[in-house]
Amino acid sequence: MKKIALIFGVTGQDGAYLSKLLLKKNYIVHGVKRRSSSFNTERIDDIYNDLHNKTNFYLHYGDLTDSLSVLKIIKKINPNEIYNLGAQSHVGVSFEVPEYTANVDALGTLRILDSILTLGMKDRVKFYQAGTSEMFGASKPPQNEKTNFYPRSPYAAAKLYAHWITVNYREGYNIFACNGILFNHESPLRGETFVTKKIVSALCKISLLGKGKLYLGNLYSKRDWGHAQDYVVAMWKMLQQKKPKDYVIASGKQYSVKYFVNLICHILKIKINWKGKGINEKAYLNGKVIISIDKKYFRPTEVDSLLGDSRKARKELKWKPDYNIQSLAKDMVTQEIKNINGKK
Repeated sequence: MKKIALIFGVTGQDGAYLSKLLLKKNYIVHGVKRRSSSFNTERIDDIYNDLHNKTNFYLHYGDLTDSLSVLKIIKKINPNEIYNLGAQSHVGVSFEVPEYTANVDALGTLRILDSILTLGMKDRVKFYQAGTSEMFGASKPPQNEKTNFYPRSPYAAAKLYAHWITVNYREGYNIFACNGILFNHESPLRGETFVTKKIVSALCKISLLGKGKLYLGNLYSKRDWGHAQDYVVAMWKMLQQKKPKDYVIASGKQYSVKYFVNLICHILKIKINWKGKGINEKAYLNGKVIISIDKKYFRPTEVDSLLGDSRKARKELKWKPDYNIQSLAKDMVTQEIKNINGKK
């Protein structure tokens, strides 16, 4: 019998990579997407077939803010594994829409867990909750499973509720439920508003087309960056264990936003010069300003330093990343160049 997986948030970066991984492992994969007036399936178009054709990949309309929708989908699919990757996942946006962020990211998780319980499926379903390093926020790095949480955004606070409600349902009702505390993970499929993709996209356009300008916030925020393709393997491995546990997934290396900018410039062979300090710091290319700092990209409460300690996952899950920051950056640049050349 093939295993059946249900993925909330299937149209996102992680959902696309996880779907491909599970299909390779001979799963039947069901994905949940929100109804939109425009198609938002571009990340999974290469694996999505017409529903009338025979396939191991199916899409369903649903919404984590709708309890009935969540319950009906879980009942209909009757999955072996549920992955909750659905979220309002942009930290900056969460300050603009805090209530919506809480509804999706916090209560959405509760709706899935309670549906498992209500449907009497707790003994046959394994549940994965997508946590985030943002829950650590201002906690001192390096951060591991025993580090105290200190969220610094509505997004992080909502995810923290999701984390603890998952622990509560695991301990209170004996549900197989895991939290993956994933540090920043990027890829060519990353959304345009996230800083790594934004940097890659802008600098590739400047390099290839000779136009555009990049606006950034805090250049000195330090992050632990990995590749999403590596991190979805860890998600799957968590649900293959005998006992449900929570794991930090991270590269264990930390770099600043400015380092990432310089790395992309190095790959593209463009030489920039940095001048100025603070809000007035700028990057020049051939005497022209191509990077400026904009106050609107600073958060009300900053997270300055995230660095993951994933020794527990490496030991117990036998997980380790294949990509480092250099190979991740090259992968993103290579695909972005293809995208630009395709649009010329």
